Amino acid sequence: MIYTDCHLHSSFSIDSKAPLESMVKRGFELGLQTMCITEHSDYDYPENSEGLDFLLDFDAYKNELFRLKELYAPKIELLFGIEMGLMPYLGPRYKEIATAYPFDFIIGSSHLVEGIDPYEPEYYERYGSKQGLLKYFESIYNNITTPDMVDFDVYGHLDYAVRYAPEKNTFFNFSDYQEIIDEILKLLIRKDKGIEVNASGYKAGLGVPNPHPDILRRYKELGGEILTIGSDAHMPEHMAYDYEKLYQLLLSLNIKSYTIFRNRKPVEITL
Repeated sequence: MIYTDCHLHSSFSIDSKAPLESMVKRGFELGLQTMCITEHSDYDYPENSEGLDFLLDFDAYKNELFRLKELYAPKIELLFGIEMGLMPYLGPRYKEIATAYPFDFIIGSSHLVEGIDPYEPEYYERYGSKQGLLKYFESIYNNITTPDMVDFDVYGHLDYAVRYAPEKNTFFNFSDYQEIIDEILKLLIRKDKGIEVNASGYKAGLGVPNPHPDILRRYKELGGEILTIGSDAHMPEHMAYDYEKLYQLLLSLNIKSYTIFRNRKPVEITL
């Protein structure tokens, strides 16, 4: 089974209202052994209709997490993480943060393409589904080929953009994007970086996690070994979302283990 959730947000992230302690309590109730909080940090996030800026109070977050880490230590392992919204020119700023705080785990992710979040309807109105998803993958490739990029541990929700396409993922055909996806996966593997299996695809109605099982299968075929698992929950009731379904999917793909990070070091966990 899966006893960790390594992608979680609380009210320290602008798009969550859940107190951090409520997330920790829920993790214990679910029988999780390890959970890693990965609050958002997205520098230069554009103005938007919801007024979200995705700037993080790093010191307040760290202080509260370490207070709870000590308080709940006998019950559950609590790890200190962050989700960095990457763009090529932000590498130096994120490197300062990565070295200033004792993170266990850093997720690199793409939330913006040419200044627009695929979450916004405007994105697909402008580009359409297939071209929009291709541009999203190209943005990931640009991020990981930037020489000055921050040293993240895994790339999160590799096909995040499909969650918000008008057709969800019904238009997705792996072969349409294999060339760019292969380049992304090969480069991540060469750099000893992993990818995330993000269960929120189930919550979004995709019927599969992010990324799509075809991408997970291809990652494994290419020799990828580092897979972290998280729900991307922003409220307690979404933690460990559809983990039983996810567990069965991973077994069907002949994936027999996953990874957690402590002090930026990978630790393999058997499914």
